[in-house]
This record gives sequence, structure tokens and C-alpha cells, in this order.
Amino acid sequence: MKTSTLNSTNIKTSIQSRSTTDNSFNQSTFLTKEKTKNNTNPWSKIVLVSTFILMLGAAYLVYVLQPEFAAFNFERLNTTLGFAFFVLAATLFAFSTGMFAYTLYLYLLYKPIESVSDELLPTTTVIVPAYNEGKQVYDTLMSLAKSDYPEEKIQLLAIDDGSKDDTWSWMQEAKNDLGERVTIFKQPKNMGKRHALYRGFNIGTGDIFVTVDSDSIVDEDTLRNLVSPFVVNKQVGAVAGNIRVLNKAKAILPKMLDVSFVLSFEFMRSAESSLESVLCTPGALAAYSKEAVFKCLPEWINQKFMGKPSDIGEDRALTNMILKQGKHVVFQRNATAYTNVPEDYKGLYKMFIRWSRSNVRENIEMSKYVFTDFREGSKIGSRLLFLSQSLKIVMSYPLILFMMYFVIVHPILFVSSTLLSILIFSSFPVLFYANRYKSSESIWAYTYSILYTFGLFWITPYAIATAGKSGWLTRELAVDK
Repeated sequence: MKTSTLNSTNIKTSIQSRSTTDNSFNQSTFLTKEKTKNNTNPWSKIVLVSTFILMLGAAYLVYVLQPEFAAFNFERLNTTLGFAFFVLAATLFAFSTGMFAYTLYLYLLYKPIESVSDELLPTTTVIVPAYNEGKQVYDTLMSLAKSDYPEEKIQLLAIDDGSKDDTWSWMQEAKNDLGERVTIFKQPKNMGKRHALYRGFNIGTGDIFVTVDSDSIVDEDTLRNLVSPFVVNKQVGAVAGNIRVLNKAKAILPKMLDVSFVLSFEFMRSAESSLESVLCTPGALAAYSKEAVFKCLPEWINQKFMGKPSDIGEDRALTNMILKQGKHVVFQRNATAYTNVPEDYKGLYKMFIRWSRSNVRENIEMSKYVFTDFREGSKIGSRLLFLSQSLKIVMSYPLILFMMYFVIVHPILFVSSTLLSILIFSSFPVLFYANRYKSSESIWAYTYSILYTFGLFWITPYAIATAGKSGWLTRELAVDK
């Protein structure tokens, strides 16, 4: 872990300077600045143009090599391995196509729940765990304090999980500005995000718990929209918020991830919500029924995997345990949080490894109850979602072996056909994003697919092999903090 020497005088001066120049935090101004900052990155256009050249070149190569490609396939089909690959590919394609059509149908059925009136809004405890977050935690707390929510019905808790930087100082600054509207706590040492949330759950007095990451900013109507489903449907045990990328103007990777997030949340989770079976409520923004949380709190805080305490995937684990209770888990597209994501490849693959390990662990746990009579009403949708995600995990090894085989046997055909496939299948994310947001930014879906296919294909197999490993991976203390 990297370390840095903190200068208390510099921190104090920095905070005092901020206090005198930025006492009136404004969400809309902050978000506008973040979205437009450094928006003229010359590398962006270079990367996008290169992406199109690659894919168009691949399409031309496939056209030129079409006779050889057909002969190659015909020859390989006469072998046992070739026939096995054909059957596997056809089966996966049929299942994926069917699931996509089903998901699209569910997406079209989805509608977010509108906010209820102030009188009906429940009492809510918002918990913000923070570790080595620096001044960003201040902006997060001020953002939440500006929410359009009855002040007497909201309790705001911030918990410093033994940070080694100036996070605690910025929490104190937020406390000075907000007074009794926020309560701050400091863990005696770094114990992990799960333990910080656990402390918040036990202190919280609200009927609903909302968790927000300390590097996130929310819209003014986010909280009221997020908790309204609990009022409308008493069977709701958890609600997933809509996550967008806050720092997408700062680097190329966040631009790609923003397009990926929109598809993951606004398309996939919308479909899952139609089945009332969202598989994961994101740590950046989620809400939970107090009753549902306390039913599984001892199991959650003491959760182990392969004999070791679980210190990752606390959001997926809590969602899983609430689904197991037979509760509904839904998604609110109109409740948005903007969060920071990694800006370099190393940070990105570490984040994905953590997520993939959590998926492996929680799919194992979900397999223990999803085929039982765990909830009232239809359970087919929940089971299909489980099977779809499990299939992606299980098939990662066969697919990577076949990929390596074809790379060795015919690398040009492999690269060209893969790029052409990306051009075809990534067009849906492009169109989806363009329909909802900026068409000029939607093109990043192509670049992201190329990056994932050639640069991150190893994540899931590696996560399966190392599922028992612990560690957050992406919270090392940066030198510049």
C-alpha cells in the first residue's frame, strides 16, 4: 500500500480556504463542473477514430477471407473438437438471444415509481462510510444535505473507517457547516466497509436505511425517489439506485464506463425490476427496509467464504439475503447518484476482480435457495436471472480455451471476426445510450467492448480461481492525497 506524509498545516489551510470560498455547496453547479471539466481531451477523438478503423478493417478482412473462413469451419466441424465447439456456440447463442429478447420485453414493461408526498415519506437514515476519500466526502455530505427531503425525517451519518489521509478533517468540516444535520463517527482502525455500515445500521433510527458511497453525488430528488417504493409496495425489501459516472470528463476509461453503466442499470436492472428480483443493489446508492436488514444482520456481518470473513461484496450479499427472505428488490431509474470510477487500467481491473469474486460467491449462495419455495408468486424470472448469470461464470473457462485455440490456429480470422462481432452486437448499447443521452458519447460502447474482449477477458476465470481471496484492492492511499 502506498503511503503519504500528511501535513496538518496544509490540510487546515486547505479546509479554511475551502470554507471561505465554497460554503454554499450546490449540487447542480458541482455536477455541471464535473461533467464539463477537461472535456476537450484530444486522445478521445483519436481513440474513437481508431476504433472505427479497426472494426471497418475487420469487416473488410472477413469479407476477403470469407471462402477461407467457410472452409476453415467446414474442416473443423469434421473433427470431434469442431463439432463440440459448434454445439456449444449454437447453444450459447440460442440461450443468449432468447435471454436478450426476454430482457428487452421486461425492460419495456418497466416504469419507475414516482415520489410520494412529504407526508408519506418514511423516516430515513443515510449512511456514508468513507476510507481515504479526502475532500470528496465533504462534497458527498453536502450533496445529501441539499436533498429535497423533509429535514425532520432524515438522519445523516458519516463513518470514517480508519482513514490514513485527511478524510476525518473533511468530515469535521462538513459537521461545522451542517451542524446537527450530520453526525460523524470514526472507527478505531480500518475494519472494512461492511463493519462501517454495520455500525451505521445499529445507530440508525430511520425506518429505511440508505447507503451512499463517499465518492458519490446525488440529485436533489434522489432520496425521495429512492425510498418511495417502500411506501407503494410493502413487500419491497431493497431498492437499487441508478448509477452514472461522475468523472467521465477526466479520462477515457470513465467515458467507456458511463456507457456501460447506463446499459447495466437503465436496461438490465430495469428488466430485473420488472421481476422484482434485482440481483445487486449498488453500494454507491441503495435503500433497505430496516426490518429486512435486521432479519439478516448477524448473518451478514459474520459472513464467511472458505473459512475467511467476507470483506468484499457487501452490497450483493445484503441483496441476496433480502431476496432469500422473499422480499422484492426493485430499481429506481429516477434516483441517480454520480460516482467516481477508476481512470487507469490497473484500477479498472482491480475493481472488476472484486466485483467478479463477489458474483462467484453470491451465485453459490443464491443456488442454495433460488430453486426452493423462497417467495410468494412466480419464481421463474428469478431463476432465469440466476441461470443467465451463472452460465456466464461457468462458461468462462471453456470460452477462453476455445479462444486461445483459434488464436493459435488462425489469428487473423479470429481477430477480424471478433471485431466484426463487436461492431454488430455492440450496436444495441450504442443505440440505447444515444436514445437516452448524447449520441456522440454512445460510440464509446464499441471501444469498451474491444477493451473488455481483448484486455479484460481474463477477469472472470481469474476471479473464479481466486474467489477465496480477500481485499478491497482499490482503496490504497494515493500519493497525491
